Amino acid sequence: MMEGLLNIIINQESSSLLYNAFAACLFLIAFRMLFKQVSRFYRPSTSPARVRLAQMSSHISSGLTKGPRSEKENDATSTLADIPKSNTFTSKLPPDSQYPTPLESHQAPRQKLGPRMVREALYTYVRPEPTEDPELLAVSRAALRDIGLADSEANSEELKEVVAGNKFYWDEENGGIYPWAQCYGGFQFGQWAGQLGDGRAISLFEATNPKTKVRYELQLKGAGKTPYSRFADGKAVLRSSIREFVVSEYLNAIGIPTTRALSLTLCPKSTVIREQLEPGAIVCRFAESWLRLGTFDLMRSRGDRNLIRKVATYIAEDVFGGWESLPAVLPSDTKDAHPDPARGVPKDELQGKEGAEENRFTRLYREIVRRNAKVVGMWQAYGFMNGVLNTDNTSIFGLSMDYGPFAFMDNFDPTYTPNHDDHMLRYSYRAQPTIIWWNLVRLGESLGELIGSGERVDDEVFVEKGVEEDFAPILIKRAETIIDQIADEYKAVFFSEYRRLMTLRLGLKTQKEGDFEKLFSELLDTLEALELDFNHFFRRLSTVRLEDVSTKENREQTAERFFHHEGVTGLNETNESGRERIGKWLDSWRERIVEDWGTESSTDEDREKAMKAVNPNFVPRGWLLDDIIDRVQNKKERDILQGVMEMSLNPFQDEWNWNEEIEKKYCGDVPRYQRAIQCSCSS
Repeated sequence: MMEGLLNIIINQESSSLLYNAFAACLFLIAFRMLFKQVSRFYRPSTSPARVRLAQMSSHISSGLTKGPRSEKENDATSTLADIPKSNTFTSKLPPDSQYPTPLESHQAPRQKLGPRMVREALYTYVRPEPTEDPELLAVSRAALRDIGLADSEANSEELKEVVAGNKFYWDEENGGIYPWAQCYGGFQFGQWAGQLGDGRAISLFEATNPKTKVRYELQLKGAGKTPYSRFADGKAVLRSSIREFVVSEYLNAIGIPTTRALSLTLCPKSTVIREQLEPGAIVCRFAESWLRLGTFDLMRSRGDRNLIRKVATYIAEDVFGGWESLPAVLPSDTKDAHPDPARGVPKDELQGKEGAEENRFTRLYREIVRRNAKVVGMWQAYGFMNGVLNTDNTSIFGLSMDYGPFAFMDNFDPTYTPNHDDHMLRYSYRAQPTIIWWNLVRLGESLGELIGSGERVDDEVFVEKGVEEDFAPILIKRAETIIDQIADEYKAVFFSEYRRLMTLRLGLKTQKEGDFEKLFSELLDTLEALELDFNHFFRRLSTVRLEDVSTKENREQTAERFFHHEGVTGLNETNESGRERIGKWLDSWRERIVEDWGTESSTDEDREKAMKAVNPNFVPRGWLLDDIIDRVQNKKERDILQGVMEMSLNPFQDEWNWNEEIEKKYCGDVPRYQRAIQCSCSS
């Protein structure tokens, strides 16, 4: 079995036998380490609450946002034509040798730019396929603001043409910025999938917000074939495009790092073949970086050690803002607390104890790990599931990305997966922390030679020839030790973020050691047993006043607020047992609320306001996304998208005043037989 796994990891086309041997050894180490971590934290118990904590810990073992955002006024004045543009990615990284310049790609017939293998390159110059009679369905105001574009651009002909793929900022006479598609690989469902890449996404340019100075890479998803399309058509269907457009902006609104969506365009003359014929669409999306862990997977599989170093350096210097911006090693006396680490370490400085000396590439790995640990903590706290967390769908920037069969939790069920092809529950809710760490271990394997080299990382012999035989055992041991230490850091950052958000969602001001088991885990056990809605519970808890939980009778009466309209549906549970169980939990919650807020009923209003600011009223669940898709695609309704985007950009509001009936429907109970629906990866 292990030999077979190594054959997946180490591709025979590697140019260096020594590099192959090193990578194989590091894979064995990382694989063993993963299971060692699982066994270290899993401690069976007869208590369901303790079992849940143990499960969560074991899953963890195998950049960053400030919190929920409210819509702000847009004072930007830039147009799409005049906003500062760049192409840092294509200017600093190697292109596809078959079309090494924009001119050579542009002069090639468009059909010649289709699927093939691309080597020793990070991208291919490729132009979008034109769209005939595009219909601009929606533009996100928040996206315009964050890019630095004026609100008026939503109605401009320039934007309409650019986001439909009909215009880009290059011509043969004056040059400019030519579009490109990225090359990367990935592990899909745990198996090596080889070269993948941007099969239907084409980046247009990087835009820098004149005010914030944040740089975003804008790309079109569904804009046509690229060399990375494999057997696909390079198109995207309207159904999946609506889903991605809505969830991208929604996650940003609730404070979860994510790729963004500027616009949604219908391609009325484009019919796409999936399980059936469907209308095509294009999403213009953007991110600080579209690099993925799978970028390194492909380079490692091919033995491109120099390219690994080049891309890692690009990420540190051009994506994260310089080597000095990366996190330092944590002081040993604060190991358990894992505070935000110091930064500002000089590029060439080594840190850490003997045998685990950390160079700058370790600090880069730590940054990527910490970002991903934090975003997973946010997913778990808000019940979000990506559905297909392959390494090619895992961001080096710590962003939620590539929205296929995603979902938000309806009835709380830790085994739920939104992907109907995920028969082994690899991408289920409870497995997400495990899988992201599994993916990050793959990154550790790719960076292992650089991480383990310690002080020799810039030695001429090492840079040019690789690992010398007598140094290999030292390098491997150091890499193993460092990755093991960062595994602990991943776990700690995840728990810290999860605990922070759960504390806020429950209306608490402070964190206490006993909260995790007495409040968090007991609540999750109760929600699971009674089959109650995860996000509805927190929103409805926001309106519970001290008087409502002052006595046992009041608590059990209040408990009914959390029931579905048909009552309790959990196996072997009744409305009576539900009232009793929730009432008991509410008693524990009341004690903590009194500790943090006092006994005065006058604090109820302030607490409700604080809780509503972190517990969304609107959640884009699977059933309502299906309803929106039906209205737009089949009933030709267009206003529904504008209303839903108003709700998505302001999800914490009590009401939006655009359609009272739809607002009530979308924020109310999920229809019983539409809970926990699943999707395919077809898009």
